[in-house]
Amino acid sequence: MAERKPISSWLTDMDGVLIHEGTPIPGADAFIKRLRDSGLPFLVLTNNSIYTARDLHARLKRMGLDVPVENIWTSALATAQFLDDQRPGGTAYVIGEAGLTTALHDIGYVLTDHDPDYVVLGETRTYSFEALTKAIRLINAGARFICTNPDETGPSAEGPLPATGSVAALITKATGKDPYFAGKPNPLMMRTGLNAIGAHSETSAMIGDRMDTDVLAGLEAGMQTFLVLTGLTSVADIDRYPYGPSHVVESIADLVDLIDLPDQVDQGKQADGTSKADKADKAGKAGRSA
Repeated sequence: MAERKPISSWLTDMDGVLIHEGTPIPGADAFIKRLRDSGLPFLVLTNNSIYTARDLHARLKRMGLDVPVENIWTSALATAQFLDDQRPGGTAYVIGEAGLTTALHDIGYVLTDHDPDYVVLGETRTYSFEALTKAIRLINAGARFICTNPDETGPSAEGPLPATGSVAALITKATGKDPYFAGKPNPLMMRTGLNAIGAHSETSAMIGDRMDTDVLAGLEAGMQTFLVLTGLTSVADIDRYPYGPSHVVESIADLVDLIDLPDQVDQGKQADGTSKADKADKAGKAGRSA
């Protein structure tokens, strides 16, 4: 197998990688600072469509993570990009919050419940029976069914909450129509994100805490993948999947030194010829077996 090229751009999931239940994961601040100091293109991704990129920038900054607005990519933005490519200037009936409605307004979409081109389902904490009934009737009348992401549950301090994928299943059961999911693990979200920062999958890496979204999306988009163990996936879970990550590490802290600063010229190699990624992988395995 041909050796991978050095990593020159980074994509990372947010929940479970950088933060957990509103608290930064140790090492996340150093990782973001190192990325910014390096000048390398990067994106922080989330399947959560509730918040705008500006909202997330402010929330992360309050936690000590200074991520510029232009370096945040959400499933709502990926959905809007997809719809703009498919049917520019279209119409949509939307179930969701500001992150999704703002993204659709920004591409010139009209939000309406009168004969829309699409029904777009996103994340919200206030799914209403009335809105779901309207969505079902519009889909039965011919509207195309789009969802921001397939996540069945989302995290909260009290425990898991029903998320977009669960609500989508209800609508599918009532209409017989499956939605198109724009967010992870659809590689569309990764590719549109890479395009947004002018990066190429061959020299990019994806960091995540979930095998079924982050790792799968990175794999299908042709990127190196790093699984961190600070979120939903444990070591025991990995072998349950028919695919695996390129590397497994304990946390984001193990990846800080993989990011080359402008004055570093080792092109991803240590003096002994071992790649930085391999060393991080070995360090993660050593930590798990200790």
